[in-house]
Amino acid sequence: MIPIAFDYVRPTTIPEAVAALVASGEDGKILAGGQSLMPVLRLRMAAPSVVIDCSEIADLQGVRDDGNSIVIGAGTTHHDVMNSPIVKEHSPLLAMATATVADPAIRHRGTLGGALAHADPAGDLPAVALALDGVLSVTGPNGSRDIAAADFFTDYFTTSMAEDEILVSVTLPKLGAGWGYHYEKFQRTAQGWAIVGVAAAVHRSNGNITAARIGLTNMAPSPVRASSVETALSGADATVKAVGDAAASAADGTRATSDLHAAADYREHLARVITKRAVLTAGGI
Repeated sequence: MIPIAFDYVRPTTIPEAVAALVASGEDGKILAGGQSLMPVLRLRMAAPSVVIDCSEIADLQGVRDDGNSIVIGAGTTHHDVMNSPIVKEHSPLLAMATATVADPAIRHRGTLGGALAHADPAGDLPAVALALDGVLSVTGPNGSRDIAAADFFTDYFTTSMAEDEILVSVTLPKLGAGWGYHYEKFQRTAQGWAIVGVAAAVHRSNGNITAARIGLTNMAPSPVRASSVETALSGADATVKAVGDAAASAADGTRATSDLHAAADYREHLARVITKRAVLTAGGI
């Protein structure tokens, strides 16, 4: 199909982009990499009056070391994120998960901020941002504000950003030494969406698991933390049995849904199995 007619603007600064979004009322759409927006436009599932292309805004690009954290511009492509030495050193979980996103062509165009703002419950990166206690910075006509990842994703394809706000950057804390990471997902095809995905960060010391952070993909309308597993793993022996016992509660508190790809109870089963695998790998057990 062919999209409906719309105006197109390409700002070069964040204030220009915000002004264009405000001027559009509720009918403007932000274009980052376009890998989610373009199919929606083509299928006429969205009918914006104006598309605001932010790909030329330099302040939305790049990765920088910010002391105790790293800051990634929302317009940074998946390819640049996964190949960034800073990300690989200080946030390898993000690099791992980004490497599983779709295919190379999409990773060269799609952006971190676009994936997070799209808030697809089957997307890989929201669960990573949640597991790592990321902070998302947004800017609108009333200024800038920071939103914790735990408060950013609110429902299917819905975030806590206002209609006139733009995602500018993502800040991830450096977890430091002793942490291991792994992202694993189950999908129908090699480049398909995750039926269930697990982002795991595990800290070990003296043969014990001292802390764990686990984010689940596609187990609710928005990414969720496997809090019961995190609690059970804290102080647990770094053994296959202990991890398996903890992972048995991975689906607790989730709201898995049934669709054409999987029934809810099957997703719950996958969450338990994949959480165990991800934690064992992240913990080097």
